[in-house]
Amino acid sequence: MDVFTTKAGAVRGRRAARDRGIVAVLGLPYAAPPFGDLRFRAPRPVEPWDGVRDCSAFGPVAPQSAELPGAPVWSPGDEDILTLNIWTPADGPGDLPVLVWIHGGAYVFGSAAQPDFDGTALAGRGLVVVTLNSRIGFEGFGHVPDAEGHDGPAPDSDGSGTPFPDNRGLLDQIAALEWVRDNISAFGGSPDRVTLAGQSSGATSVACLTVADRARGLFRRAVLHSAVNAFATVEQAARTTAEVAGAAGVPATRAGLLAAPPEALVAAADRVCERYAQDPGSGQRHYDPAIYGPVADGVLLTADPLEALAAGAGGTVELLVCHTTEEYWLLDAVGSSAKITTEEQLAAFAADFGLPASLVEGHRERLPDAPVLDVYLSLYSGLLFAEYSTRLAEAHALAGGRAFLARFDRRRDHTGQRVRAWHCADVPFAFGNLHEESVHFLVGGPPGAADQELSRRMTRAWADFAAHGDPGWDALDGLAGSGAAVRVWRTAEERQGTEHGHGLGAADGFRDLWRTAGLPLLAP
Repeated sequence: MDVFTTKAGAVRGRRAARDRGIVAVLGLPYAAPPFGDLRFRAPRPVEPWDGVRDCSAFGPVAPQSAELPGAPVWSPGDEDILTLNIWTPADGPGDLPVLVWIHGGAYVFGSAAQPDFDGTALAGRGLVVVTLNSRIGFEGFGHVPDAEGHDGPAPDSDGSGTPFPDNRGLLDQIAALEWVRDNISAFGGSPDRVTLAGQSSGATSVACLTVADRARGLFRRAVLHSAVNAFATVEQAARTTAEVAGAAGVPATRAGLLAAPPEALVAAADRVCERYAQDPGSGQRHYDPAIYGPVADGVLLTADPLEALAAGAGGTVELLVCHTTEEYWLLDAVGSSAKITTEEQLAAFAADFGLPASLVEGHRERLPDAPVLDVYLSLYSGLLFAEYSTRLAEAHALAGGRAFLARFDRRRDHTGQRVRAWHCADVPFAFGNLHEESVHFLVGGPPGAADQELSRRMTRAWADFAAHGDPGWDALDGLAGSGAAVRVWRTAEERQGTEHGHGLGAADGFRDLWRTAGLPLLAP
């Protein structure tokens, strides 16, 4: 029987459909449901249970309005959302390396139940794979004022800290890592060989936990795919709270926010984002309305992860950082980004983000035949994802840490549509889930033999990094901008005999422009 004993009770999983040698344990609670008296509070331990708990299906997802292909949707009343999923070899030797995955979704959507995050293939590589749900949206990242409506921290009655802390989503992730530390040996994993991984907002969450003292010692390695350049001050988070509360028709106070059900705050946030999207004069949020993110609360986080890594806060954690070479083209393809098609709009974009004219002109010169839209998308790719991700790896290396850097540059022309090396396309390759129909939009239809071969190389890199700290290429040498050790992921048909060095895709070709211009740190 595929029964495992955790500190809270026994659980039963099921054999994975794709590989009967892998056991999947799904919807396993790692903390108590964060609603009722626990709403907006730090995660609390799960209540133990008697007997054997059936864990053969994913648990509910966090409050959100998104409906993603192949994944569950949230419904009001779904509260047992702090769950995780485990894939482990049925007859593994024990003491296996562990990979813990945090999904992306702009801190407002997504879940561990998405088909592209199935851990079967990676478990077949000798890993114990854990994916988790944590609070997102206002529930996870909204700032809750103190009881008097002020924006400073309110001391708990027992002096333990703030009763309604910022960064509750990150605190959930720490609780999941603590659960892994205390329980993963029952599933054949080693608590001393944990790698924390994530993509997009999940990657930035990983970066935050890498520099957070509260998470110290819970993982030894970290994988970041397409970390997003977004980090808020308490004052900025408080302004977002006022906007969301206003849209929900409640006071921007603790009592007012607690009185608003989760679905009301989800709908209110959607209305706030839509207003920004419809208003070209609304500044940075007009272009990609994302209003939540990690908060420099002075408790869990004191600085942006890039600044903290540069100061050595990453310690001995080893980093593997990857971004795609055409990140922002996905956001344009799905209609979540402003359409910038004129020179006047491009100039306004540059002004709103404080980008120097030399940076814009440099992109235009290197894309001489491209429409204005492509110049904009290239600029935004670097600003929001590619340059920030690269700098995280370089900052860690310069501070004495061990860091590896990769770029995903696989493209495909399929059924008359060009699929770029855009945001999210690398994830199903690294998980080994190209067969999933729900990812075919991302990767351009069913995979070919060259795609499968690329996927095998990427899953092997993740597995080897998690097991030994060596993904298969050299670490950065600590020389700023050297670029001497960058793995570029392409199919054999695209590689043309090289995977290292410069000139390997659009993002790499603009690095010198960004170094001269600097990188403004953005707020959600």
